[in-house]
Amino acid sequence: MTGEPVTGTEPTVAEPDAPGGTGVGGRSVGRVTLAILAGSALGYAVVILTGRLLDKPDYVVFMTFWGLLFGLGSALSPLEQELSRQSAVAKTHGGKLGSNAVTALVVGLVAVGVAGAVTLVPGVNTRLFGDDYWLGAVVLVGGLAFAVQFAVRGLLVGDNQVDPYAGLIIVEAAVRPVVMVALVVAALHSTLTLAVAAGVGSFAWLLFGRRAGARVDRHLPGDPSGAVVRRMLMLFSSAALTASVVTGYPAMVGLLAPGGDPDRLGSLYAALAVARIPLLLFAAVQALAVPVVVRMSSTPEGLRRLRKVLAVGTLGAVGLAGLGAVVGLLIGPWAVRFMLGAKYDVAGWVVAGLVWSSVLIAVVQLLAAVLVARVRPGAVLLAWAVVSVTSAVVLVVGPGDHVARAVLGLVVGPTLGVLVAAVLVARSEPSVVERMPA
Repeated sequence: MTGEPVTGTEPTVAEPDAPGGTGVGGRSVGRVTLAILAGSALGYAVVILTGRLLDKPDYVVFMTFWGLLFGLGSALSPLEQELSRQSAVAKTHGGKLGSNAVTALVVGLVAVGVAGAVTLVPGVNTRLFGDDYWLGAVVLVGGLAFAVQFAVRGLLVGDNQVDPYAGLIIVEAAVRPVVMVALVVAALHSTLTLAVAAGVGSFAWLLFGRRAGARVDRHLPGDPSGAVVRRMLMLFSSAALTASVVTGYPAMVGLLAPGGDPDRLGSLYAALAVARIPLLLFAAVQALAVPVVVRMSSTPEGLRRLRKVLAVGTLGAVGLAGLGAVVGLLIGPWAVRFMLGAKYDVAGWVVAGLVWSSVLIAVVQLLAAVLVARVRPGAVLLAWAVVSVTSAVVLVVGPGDHVARAVLGLVVGPTLGVLVAAVLVARSEPSVVERMPA
């Protein structure tokens, strides 16, 4: 959805700073795609490894932890998007980012610190992790590290530093299974130690921080701090709602609909992990979406191309969701057993519904990225509120058992969310780069 393929005769795409172009060539998209695919494969290696090492009740606890940790990561994704936008605007004008970047990072650290600390509250902690209290501490520390990591990623991709950006993604993902395998070899693996290994990946930014920091001059003036804080809080709230239906969904089920059969929930979460694979098809485009929209919005021709790409891409993605649901219905149960083991038995309709929801969630993410680029945080918040609240309501009061309500919630919420997000994008007036706040 970033534009037409590079053919070698379109300098507006191939040349990074061509007016009205995407600012990202096909090779850049390809490198980011490969990095995200590699990183996601390594992430799935963690899910598969822990699924085979732990029994079902412990796996439910680990997946709840995993969902919370990466839910915080997902909630911090606006930090990457906002700093990539600021970095792209600064690059367009040949300058550096100013105080706004520092303010955005501080807001992110405070927000994730408060959210992570909630997991240490005894009543909440017990409901989430049972007897594994210190998993909450790992969530808190890993979440704080994630804040810096997403800031570094945003600075790099907004400046079109694709290779370091891709490298950071791969290093982060590779550290986790490597440490886990070492724990297994040393016979030190448990739910807690495997969780610590997962949290270590959040510190990969230490290898790339200096390069990204060179893009920032904190002494340069920017928007009033209050305006930046309000914008970031709205975006973080939107992303927290996003996380509640993506990586954080197991935690949402545990909090809103506790008491389900651990065996069936374990199989559901295994199916959810497999069904999230379609998100990989959109991951690279999503990572580059905000700076691309900023650059394409700088000229009337770029805006015309952007409208066409959004319309065709959204309709095509909905068709892909339908196709994915059919594939999930037919071979989904086999895929879950193949990847995670025969103990995870799940019905085809469950996988079909989860695949449908995964593709539509990706569509909402891309449309929301357009709204971020157009500095419409309120619209982003509204779109994700529709998705999350609808899913939560169905989860609590919908028909059927825990599994049926969990799947139905993930079908209804994202479906309604795509409709709302598409309307919001169509009604939003794109901002010209020169008028965008840095």
